[in-house]
Amino acid sequence: MDAETDSTDPGRAGALRLAVIDLEQHVARGGWDAPVAVFALVRTNDAVERSPELADQLPSDALALARDNPHHLTSIEQDGLPSADDLEQLLAQLAWPETVDGAAVVVERIVVPPEAAAEADAMTVEQLMEHPQRQDVRIAVGVLRTGESWCALRTRAHDSDDAVGGSPDAVPGLVEALRATFAP
Repeated sequence: MDAETDSTDPGRAGALRLAVIDLEQHVARGGWDAPVAVFALVRTNDAVERSPELADQLPSDALALARDNPHHLTSIEQDGLPSADDLEQLLAQLAWPETVDGAAVVVERIVVPPEAAAEADAMTVEQLMEHPQRQDVRIAVGVLRTGESWCALRTRAHDSDDAVGGSPDAVPGLVEALRATFAP
């Protein structure tokens, strides 16, 4: 749900959109070829209430935004993730405590145009890396326990903050896999 189209709670959807964009830009500052990153998303005000010392660690602009929007989210990168052969297996092993309001993942993928996809299925990773039509894409996906989602995408070919695209459902399979981490 996009903040502009979710009339039931624009603060929550807007907070998620901003958190995902911020995470994508944070990872982008580290350059390409980064490992998968997983983040817990918590409402900033609730986190500071539970751990007052956190207020000293957060940027002042984040605290100001949280005062204006009670749905403002703080991201907490997860270390010590379980070992997994692929992203789907990793996400299938995750579960979140009730204090976590949402989750996000940032991952890089190689994509080829649809007309090249059939041949790409038969290629080795090395062959795919050399494919003349390949594109490197960084994908950041966030979901809230309440169901909202946001996806941000950046290509290596257009690597700038103003060229990041986004929508609630740009990567539906990843949105659903991340939502499943909140299943009872």
